Amino acid sequence: MSRLGRRANETLIEMALSADDDIAILTKFKPSHSEGEECNGPETISTAGSEIPSSSEGLNSTETTLLIPEHQVIDKRHQSKDSIFFRDGVRRIDFVLSYVDDLNKEWEKKLERRKEFESNLQKAGLELETEDKKESEDGKIFFVKIHAPWEVLITYAEVLNIKVPIRENDIPPMVENPLDCVLFPLRLPEKVMHPEPDYFTAPFSKDKQELYLINDESTFFSPSMRNRIVNYILTRCPYGTEEGKKKFGIKRLLNNGTYTAAYPLHDCQYWKKASDPNCDSERYTLYMEWARFLRFYKEQPLDLIRKYYGEKIGIYFAWLGFYTEMLFLAAVVGLICFLYGLFTMDENMSSKEICDPAIGGEIIMCPLCDRDCEYWRLNTTCESSQYSHLFDNVATLFFAIFMGIWVTLFLEFWKRRQARLKYEWDLVDFEEEQQQLQLRPEYEAKCTQKKKNPVTQEMEPYLPLTSQAVRFCISGATVLFWVSLIIASMIAVIVYRLAVYAAFASLMENTQTLQPISGLLTPQLATSVTASCLNFVIIMVLNFFYERIAIWITDMEIPRTHMEYENRLTMKMFLFQFVNYYSSCFYVAFFKGKFVGYPGAYTYMFNRWRNEECDPAGCLIELTTQLTIVMAGKQIWGNIQEAIVPWICNWWGRRKARNNPENLYSRWEQDHDLQTFGALGLFYEYLEMVIQFGFITLFVASFPLAPLLALMNNILEIRVDSWKLTTQFRRPVAAKAHSIGVWQEILNGMAILSVVTNAFIVAFTSDMIPRLVYYYAYSESEDSPMSGYINNSLSVFQISDFPLRNEPKENPENFVICRYRDYRYPPDHERKYLHTMQFWHILAAKLAFIIIMEHVVFIVKFFVAWMIPDVPADVKAKIKREKYLTQKILHEYELEKLKERLCQGDKRTTEKEFIATEGRMELSRAM
Repeated sequence: MSRLGRRANETLIEMALSADDDIAILTKFKPSHSEGEECNGPETISTAGSEIPSSSEGLNSTETTLLIPEHQVIDKRHQSKDSIFFRDGVRRIDFVLSYVDDLNKEWEKKLERRKEFESNLQKAGLELETEDKKESEDGKIFFVKIHAPWEVLITYAEVLNIKVPIRENDIPPMVENPLDCVLFPLRLPEKVMHPEPDYFTAPFSKDKQELYLINDESTFFSPSMRNRIVNYILTRCPYGTEEGKKKFGIKRLLNNGTYTAAYPLHDCQYWKKASDPNCDSERYTLYMEWARFLRFYKEQPLDLIRKYYGEKIGIYFAWLGFYTEMLFLAAVVGLICFLYGLFTMDENMSSKEICDPAIGGEIIMCPLCDRDCEYWRLNTTCESSQYSHLFDNVATLFFAIFMGIWVTLFLEFWKRRQARLKYEWDLVDFEEEQQQLQLRPEYEAKCTQKKKNPVTQEMEPYLPLTSQAVRFCISGATVLFWVSLIIASMIAVIVYRLAVYAAFASLMENTQTLQPISGLLTPQLATSVTASCLNFVIIMVLNFFYERIAIWITDMEIPRTHMEYENRLTMKMFLFQFVNYYSSCFYVAFFKGKFVGYPGAYTYMFNRWRNEECDPAGCLIELTTQLTIVMAGKQIWGNIQEAIVPWICNWWGRRKARNNPENLYSRWEQDHDLQTFGALGLFYEYLEMVIQFGFITLFVASFPLAPLLALMNNILEIRVDSWKLTTQFRRPVAAKAHSIGVWQEILNGMAILSVVTNAFIVAFTSDMIPRLVYYYAYSESEDSPMSGYINNSLSVFQISDFPLRNEPKENPENFVICRYRDYRYPPDHERKYLHTMQFWHILAAKLAFIIIMEHVVFIVKFFVAWMIPDVPADVKAKIKREKYLTQKILHEYELEKLKERLCQGDKRTTEKEFIATEGRMELSRAM
């Protein structure tokens, strides 16, 4: 590790100089000038040792001749510009930089930066070729194509600890699944699922090149590996000194406008294969087999995704696919629970009594607002009480417990799936510590002070503790301010609900056209729906601003590594999104209707607005409404943002790509016109799915159909994500990852919290516990135990006791008493309007239920987690077998080398090494 760390901290120039002797100069310049000719920069291919002409010596690309051996002379007119190779047709384009040569006040500074940067890239061993703006489709953009030769690739493959093949895997494949014949329609062709053979691998070392299966140097490193290596160089390459500070990295050059874009190339157009036989056309394969919606029922080609886009994107699609598969079970059970509520709707005694004119029609309810609202009859809520039974029934309890166990099964089985992918994708020995040794270029640039690293014993930049403290204080204050802003917005929505209820009640009573639907569209429902829509709009607006604030404050903290940066940004964004999306649901579930008071002594917000009451059938139907609007609205809006917006932005570019011949619209120009899949592209995908995961776990007791909605959305999400990544975005830089990272811990935390929230929803938001207490302790009818429940759950208030503030303006029917939802003594009792014993019995039953449900679910969760090992037994055996065989191959290689040295001389030292190596092999066999 220390050797790796030491190498990672060497400068690019120091690392490149070690290979300079092995790199031949591949190009020469043949200057050709015309008087008055505009100088736009050299059209060259060069490596270390070549001189970069000054601005006065620049060569126009149309007047530059590349001197290559006679047998390799190429007619440019016959080379397809859709090619992904240099003009010699041999060297692959690994990366492309673009810039516009605009003649503003910054022009000279940008020119100097580019010259210095490209000169340093060449000194680091990279080869460049520039396309003049006159050859671009719009005549404005220069393109700098970058190729990494073999010497650069092997140097940085060792630095990045890239694993490469040493022998084909001889471990027998898994036993065939007996269900394979049934699942055959879901399968993809074997060539698509497994695009290359499985190999035993080992970290690359320049000193052991003959050990590896190097059949062709040009294809030994895959395109994703190559662009990862080039990106590593680009992010660390210096371009000069400004204001006394050393500046480096392509990110800074993109930010200050020196370059307009930096990206690796797709290997072909997505709708047709490349004409070049040396191109694998993997993008076309991904589009045809994966990115089209008509393939929604097919499995995902994860190995091909990993090969083309890298492990980090591959692991995301693996997780999303597994999550979608597990949702199928939850969706089926949730649908069954919903159908149970639908089929038993007519048997619900509570809604029968509410709808009965002789019972609900005779019960006069107290006004729901002060002064302006009138007395109303209970049977006006007949329809809403019937619909509330769809979600508030005994199946709700079963589904809440089931989802507590389901989420544990999901997380545990994902660990097993992840372990299998780590083995199959050579990530078993991949440690985050390797990434931690690689400092962020921004950290290196902004931290001017240095101290010795205790691991590598090298001097490296660091941020003083006082500076860290100040930055964290500013960051924490900013996050606290925005969370407070969300809470303030939620309070504003609550005030809206309180303020408009009377207006809706008056409107629906006095508007004749609304009378036919007054039974279905009650003032409570109208208030809830409009407030939910308003809340959703506020959520989207706050999200838009906070995303930029979160990135700004994370940049300000100057995290040391990329992993630290992502983790900090993840926690900030998730905390904000958690409060933003779930606060309204928490309010309806746990606060609405809980602190109302009673007629004559109502509770007021800010001593002005009377707190909301729940519907006589309970608040669960309102929580369902809130959850449905926010969840469905988020998913619809997310798909619009992900699919329609990029499609509109790329429409013109795609039209040009189809209508222009290849010699006018090159591969790098086609990709330049696509959208950028930034470093945080996956972050937003994970965040979207984790927020959805919260909806289907934290509040699922109120809406059993939530998993079904999530399943349908995810089936679409997989294809939308794959479609936009394959067709609408530039190819992302490949990156390694062996897990979903900090999101795993967030999911674990939400899984534990979901047990608590669902227990509280069943106890305090639904009407299940009061009904059960009445059934077992207060029912007076043996034939129909639930008859009389509605009358029992409503208390009596004497209208003459109303204070002037609460009393309605009119009482045309001269009612004497009204009813309200609570358990209090009647006005003629000595404990007038105080809570009855039934209230305390119900409260005790609710608390007992929460404790029992939480303990039962947690015990089952931990037992299931203990029963299911994180790593499958066959994967453990394969990992051990591969490690043993890899060590054996490496030891045999070292033994052969020592034998050669014995034959050449230096016998005394070599004999000792030979004995030690043989001993190490014996020890390895024994282990």
